[in-house]
Amino acid sequence: MTSKNAPESHKRPVNLKIRDDVRGLIDRAAKAHGKTRSDFMIDAARRAAEDALLDQTLVQVDPDSYKHYLAVLDQPPGGDGFERLMNAPKPWQP
Repeated sequence: MTSKNAPESHKRPVNLKIRDDVRGLIDRAAKAHGKTRSDFMIDAARRAAEDALLDQTLVQVDPDSYKHYLAVLDQPPGGDGFERLMNAPKPWQP
């Protein structure tokens, strides 16, 4: 794995074929973030790759911990924070 501070010699080209409308959308988004098209696409692809790998992460726990986890999930929400949240003014209601 290379870092984002790797020397130029470690960079390799990637060629993509995309529709004009998608390219325009990417260009507008890149400009809004003050990035080049390449930098924007690399950042977006890296984030998507990290998310895809994190979604595949397996967490193993002992049976008692798993039972406790399921019991907590089965509990109805409650507490002061939950009450405040449910009673907070809603901006979409007059």
